[in-house]
Amino acid sequence: MEKNIGKTDKIIRAIAAIIFIVLGHIYTPWFYIIPALLLFTILTGSCLPYKILGINTAKKEK
Repeated sequence: MEKNIGKTDKIIRAIAAIIFIVLGHIYTPWFYIIPALLLFTILTGSCLPYKILGINTAKKEK
């Protein structure tokens, strides 16, 4: 898959993942699904909804 997630986007996703992990610990384990998806997109550098919508926050190499 083509990488379409930039550095800033990865940082925001990591912060959101931490927040949802804490919420999952406090409230319900169902909140652990969201950080799992966020971490997957961070590790792969690709986001399917971004691809469908044509969004690309990754820098283009020249």
